[in-house]
Amino acid sequence: MARRFDHVGDVEVFVAVVEHGSLTAAAVALSTTPSVVSRAIARLEARLGTQLLRRTTRRLGLTDAGHQYLEQARQAFALIDNAERAIQGQEGGLRGRVRLSTSTTYGHYRLPPLLQRFAQLYPQVQIDLHIGNRNVDLVADGFDLAIRFGDLPDSGMVARKLEDASICLVASPDYIAQAGMPQDVEVLQHHLCVSYVMPHNGRIMPWSFRRQGKHFDWTPNSYINVSDDVLGVVSLAEQGLGICQTYDFVAHERIARGCLVEILPQYRGRTRPFSVIYAPHRSLSAAARALIDVLTAGI
Repeated sequence: MARRFDHVGDVEVFVAVVEHGSLTAAAVALSTTPSVVSRAIARLEARLGTQLLRRTTRRLGLTDAGHQYLEQARQAFALIDNAERAIQGQEGGLRGRVRLSTSTTYGHYRLPPLLQRFAQLYPQVQIDLHIGNRNVDLVADGFDLAIRFGDLPDSGMVARKLEDASICLVASPDYIAQAGMPQDVEVLQHHLCVSYVMPHNGRIMPWSFRRQGKHFDWTPNSYINVSDDVLGVVSLAEQGLGICQTYDFVAHERIARGCLVEILPQYRGRTRPFSVIYAPHRSLSAAARALIDVLTAGI
């Protein structure tokens, strides 16, 4: 008996090409070569007797038939995903793999206990974790979820709030002994400041304060500017190289050990939100949804 749907693999390739925007990007996501991807598309178009993709030297687009077929294919794969989620966990526990991207601060200081809890609940789910301060493209880079800080732009992604993380201003005791304890924000311009350069625009990240119930930002005239690894500002401040602003969850243990002291506590009260995001058009696996539930449950 001939298999009716032995071309499903080619359909998956077609969907991947559309979602990733090119044959090359789809090949990377599928761990194959562009030529293999191209042949799969050619086979699918020959089977259907119509062209699905318009190929030019600069871009790749969908034909009318391609748009129609893509919508139906996604619905079909969504039904399969739903069927799998309905029975997952009934025998042998939840299985699968989740690709997650997060920043260095959250990856080192907040995520470990959450992943430990997740591993205890779902020991057969594999987590592929990317820790870095570059905002990955979830679709193009093949991630299921990403954790982002700050107010999120209208990117079309679905966001679930994890927490509002408090921030503080800190320096080492040695630095304070040499330079003196600042008593007001305006005095900071006479101090050594260690700042972070935001990767998406190359600008210094402003320091955030609250005074008499009002929020305001202050951009330091930095002595040292750190890029790529935001935790670098804390390491440098701890070594007496100046003042930095960071999250309470990064600083509190160092403050308790006497490695850092808080500066201008009367101006604290600002927070930065952290959220987990995912693409709305993708049907999340049961494993990814379970991870979201653990993350949003909190520390």
